[in-house]
Amino acid sequence: MSEQAPVSPDTEGETTDTDTDGQSPAETLDERADERAEETPVTTGAQSVIRALENAGAEMLFGVQGGAIMPVYDALYDSEELTHITMAHEQGASHAADAYGIVSGKPGVCMATSGPGATNLVTGIADASMDSDPMIALTGQVPTNFVGNDAFQETDTVGVTQPVTKHSYFADDSDTVGDEVGEAFALADEGRQGPTLVDLPKDVTKGETEVQPGTPEKPDTYNPPTEADADWVAAAANALAEAERPVVLSGGGVIKADASDELRAFAKEYEIPVITTMPGIGSFPEDHDLSLEWAGMHGTGYANMAITNTDCMLAIGTRFDDRLTGDVETFAPDAEIIHVDIDEAEISKNIEADYPLVGDAKHVLRQLDDAMEAAYDAADSSPERYAEWREQCTEWKDEYPMTYDTPDDEPLKPQYVVERFSELADDDAIVTTGVGQHQMWASQFWEFTEPRTWVSSHGLGTMGYGVPSAIGAKLAAPDQEVVCFDGDGSFLMTVQELSVAVREDLDVTYVILNNEAVGMVRQWQDGFYEGRRMASEYPWIPEFDMLAEAFGARGFRLEDYDSVDEVIEKARSYDGPAVVDAIIDPAENVYPMVPSGGDNGLFALQEDHLDDI
Repeated sequence: MSEQAPVSPDTEGETTDTDTDGQSPAETLDERADERAEETPVTTGAQSVIRALENAGAEMLFGVQGGAIMPVYDALYDSEELTHITMAHEQGASHAADAYGIVSGKPGVCMATSGPGATNLVTGIADASMDSDPMIALTGQVPTNFVGNDAFQETDTVGVTQPVTKHSYFADDSDTVGDEVGEAFALADEGRQGPTLVDLPKDVTKGETEVQPGTPEKPDTYNPPTEADADWVAAAANALAEAERPVVLSGGGVIKADASDELRAFAKEYEIPVITTMPGIGSFPEDHDLSLEWAGMHGTGYANMAITNTDCMLAIGTRFDDRLTGDVETFAPDAEIIHVDIDEAEISKNIEADYPLVGDAKHVLRQLDDAMEAAYDAADSSPERYAEWREQCTEWKDEYPMTYDTPDDEPLKPQYVVERFSELADDDAIVTTGVGQHQMWASQFWEFTEPRTWVSSHGLGTMGYGVPSAIGAKLAAPDQEVVCFDGDGSFLMTVQELSVAVREDLDVTYVILNNEAVGMVRQWQDGFYEGRRMASEYPWIPEFDMLAEAFGARGFRLEDYDSVDEVIEKARSYDGPAVVDAIIDPAENVYPMVPSGGDNGLFALQEDHLDDI
């Protein structure tokens, strides 16, 4: 590679994973755990829980108090290393923890009491599961002798959450509860990241113990692969070298593996066009000539054309979900598929892989890079082989540009608001969103150049994700600008979390693309249900700028093009949470669009195209 990223811990010359004393992070955590044990021994299960989090290096917790979790909160009172953010609702706590994990790269922590507290976390846990985000949930539970008796605020939390976690633990012993919390933390971060949960009966957290929890350790039975099979790597490199129209498809797994540097170096070295999935946004800079941006239902026309015409796809860290592929029978129909993923279960699950490379994206990309020289020699080839293909991809950019009209006689276009904000914001600004049309416009018209700057709900598609996720993102990266694009419908689902942003004095800008509707539902009703708009229009919404002021934030109203830059700069310059109520064209729709289950190469650029595909 022409650009070499810092090497990993098991690579010769490693220098990045040690502290100033030459210790590894694990050694440092072990040493600090020993110091804590000597200075302040634990005496209860609750103290053991808190000690386990401290030993894991956790810093920020998001939660809501309650009866069954109260002993843990009481133990948290004495911690000098953990900061707790009291959220307005447990769902907000789970989304904030999720976003914290996305931005920081280490598990976010959310907490809730038993019964409704625990069930209110489920949406956020399921969201993290679908998007492979590292998170640990700690839930209170009724005393063990009451479990199964329909006690007050009792729910089978393990049973409810087992399908949407990597593992859910039921703690039944004060002596072992700390190590279970540590294991859950480690498991959330290991291999394919995801959420874990520990259910904490009140008698276990109140119970006495002298057992000190150690530093987090994953289960002995969980051993995800690091490097892919060498023969398959060589074969995949040969396929790339012999291809004429290759593409790289970069998924969210590239970001999870901190492999963005390796991906960028690989693509640039071999001059292969790069497409991202929606979760993979930011893994490759969108301002680079090789970038085709993201593909799928509302992806760019040129990305979808490249997928349709490629003869070899290097897909990294993607599960090939239906929003990306459309009809799997027409997805990359002429391509040999090289699929890199740390989870073997994803290989050939949706799209058949010709070259299955099971391993960590960072390591596998390095393996492929090492194999490419020999592959080119064997094929008597070079990156120049792809020159005509790169030219074709450039022509598609010209043929299917991401443009929009701004007629003077029509209301403000949402694309313009996003685009101007992108141009005025910091280069490393973090963008979070809710789910709906605004999410698509934000992903289409903001120019992303860095990983961990795009925070959204993908697999589960959770409305209400935006407001609390901006809180988690800001607390994970306090020195970076955070902008949340939300819709009026999505904002109303978690608007109460604005009180948290105000209380914590978080410098976050919320931009509501307000069309007085659940816009994506309305768009589908117009396009596929003969305009029968049932329960999709919101004629009763509040004035969000005034609502923001009532919460203690600054509110701004935006209605015309002339004031866009002024309002954006005023909102950005306010030192605290600001809310921009942007009144946009209620008739504006999201395009391009590949109809659900359609062919990626047959996309609509406007509504009347739908009848033709």
